[in-house]
Amino acid sequence: MADDLARSSLVDAGSDTVAGLPENNSTGENNMGNNEQPLGAPIQRSPSRPQLDLSGAAIHGSMEDCHPTILLPNQSDDILHFAIDIGGSLIKLVYFSRHAESPKKSATPVKTYVWKQWGEGILPGIHSAFPVLGGRLHFVKFETSKLNDCLEFIESKKLHCCHAFGQDGYATQVGDTSDEGPIIKATGGGAFKYADLFKERLGVTLDKEDEMGCLVAGANFLLRAIRDEAFTHMEGQKQFVQIELNELFPYLLVNIGSGVSMIKVDGDGKFQRISGTNLGGGTFWGLGRLLTRCKNFDEILELSQQGDNSTVDMLVGDIYGGLDYSKIGLSSSTIASSFGKAITGNKELSDYKQEDIALSLLRMISYNIGQIAYLNALRYHIKRIFFGGFFIRGHAYTMDTISFAIGFWSKGQAEAMFLRHEGFLGALGAFLSYDKHGLANFTAHHFVERFPMGAPYARGEIHGPVIRDLNEKVSLFF
Repeated sequence: MADDLARSSLVDAGSDTVAGLPENNSTGENNMGNNEQPLGAPIQRSPSRPQLDLSGAAIHGSMEDCHPTILLPNQSDDILHFAIDIGGSLIKLVYFSRHAESPKKSATPVKTYVWKQWGEGILPGIHSAFPVLGGRLHFVKFETSKLNDCLEFIESKKLHCCHAFGQDGYATQVGDTSDEGPIIKATGGGAFKYADLFKERLGVTLDKEDEMGCLVAGANFLLRAIRDEAFTHMEGQKQFVQIELNELFPYLLVNIGSGVSMIKVDGDGKFQRISGTNLGGGTFWGLGRLLTRCKNFDEILELSQQGDNSTVDMLVGDIYGGLDYSKIGLSSSTIASSFGKAITGNKELSDYKQEDIALSLLRMISYNIGQIAYLNALRYHIKRIFFGGFFIRGHAYTMDTISFAIGFWSKGQAEAMFLRHEGFLGALGAFLSYDKHGLANFTAHHFVERFPMGAPYARGEIHGPVIRDLNEKVSLFF
């Protein structure tokens, strides 16, 4: 794992999706769920195509591990593939690898694959009498500006050499390859922007999956398959939420990337992007870099933990001489104008503490997203609101701020819910698209969680120092 981290140049950084200007409220129909069978029905496995076996799967690792993997203990087919989500700020990659343990002989022949050389890589060949048991799903991320690091990681793992899929997804015998070489599932705007570079460097063709469809497919899979995937977070306390499958839809998926997309999800392959905003993770990261000396997303988050936004924001009390505006329910500590105090006096940027600027910026972005999300949920009569994307990244204060905004505007009638694999929804959706039939009817809650947080979070923990004076900070709003 240490070698993996050294090669991948993993970053603790912001977020990315399509910039969310609400100019096109398009409806998306994705074919990922069109062939769905009832939950609990046996998976219809192809006699020739290798497929994922997710039964008994469990997140493997501890709180100290970097990017814990998901263990697939019953995997018998030998499938080595990956999918990638290339956004405006981050590249997210999900890949499968075989279990490190050597397979044992089986009394009953079990289908597996003999790997044969194909150029510099390998290709699935003829069936063998020895099962390949076990495998892992790995989650890694890179800054999009450091795309070369991602390409080097793929080369070092030879992930691109393990693909020899035709248009139907898999090669069924030696020699079944695309005329253009291995095909890799990809989503995000970068799948179009960097397609030629991937072809030049790795000799692969990016098979582009719809970004919104992948986000929805990834979220649907996680909410159905992983127990304790969704949770609430308020005043520093996390509480897992169990949702009955027959009550899951409709829900609002708020994906906070470089921009923000708000997607109404009505079922598998049934979704509509109903709104969005261009004020997202990219805004926070970009303004943070301009206004502070921080270069890294996490640096800005950690800096904000030490801040006092009241030195930068104009509060109701600043307008009313320290008094509440009780007639409309606004306390003196309510934020009237983010960065409003900067228009008064003769202070320059250097006169303000960077930590105060960082906190004001975090609150401004988070509250704005929370308010827009609730108003859209109210408009479409949606009860459940899930937030995803690497803007959140398990950061406690960010989640508390969004939660407070939802609770404030809904008068306590709605609450924000977050996803543990928040940043990998698109990449996971693209990964699952390799086999849209084999996974469509996967029974819910086959995953067994073995640690409380972590798959998408660096070092499996909530970033930033311990929150201090949380109640005081949360009370400052609009």
